[in-house]
Amino acid sequence: MTIKNEPTNVKHLQMADPQRLVLDDTAIDAARHSLDQGTLTPHYGPWRKDIIKLLNDSLATELVCVLRYKRHHFTANGLASPKIAEEFLVHANEESAHADRLAQRIVQLGGEPDFSPDSLTQRSHATYDDSADLKAMIKANLIAERVAIEAYSQIIALIGDKDSTTRRLIEDILSVEQQHAEELSDWLAD
Repeated sequence: MTIKNEPTNVKHLQMADPQRLVLDDTAIDAARHSLDQGTLTPHYGPWRKDIIKLLNDSLATELVCVLRYKRHHFTANGLASPKIAEEFLVHANEESAHADRLAQRIVQLGGEPDFSPDSLTQRSHATYDDSADLKAMIKANLIAERVAIEAYSQIIALIGDKDSTTRRLIEDILSVEQQHAEELSDWLAD
């Protein structure tokens, strides 16, 4: 039985006795060769390019979020604005760290991180916002965090067991996005 577009180890595992867990010796042997591939072993199979695209779109999302939070940090005004503006900067820095981690993972997977400003907003799941009102800023950031939470949740489900390292990275970023959303939601309620 031939399964189109799946790596050798997946074919072997699907044909193995479902009551037993066995490793694919052919894939393990292949890992001994092609050292120029670095961490890329046969396990990545056909999903690598799709995962890189998901990561590049996430990278765009994080970069747009950095820009939005930075703008809000510098332009927030009103009685509550100094404290909230400082938190916008904290969020911007955390989103920047997420972008760095995503770019690093893209490179580890043999891809190229796409920092192109020309396509950033088209690839981003979240939108940029230039609101002048503090409440509107908080709302725009909450919407963006909720969009990121949904996108990352879907990415985690799509990746599943295809790439546990990337899945853990996205789960870690998702946790921070959920904290951001909770904080923004509290501010909006106040």
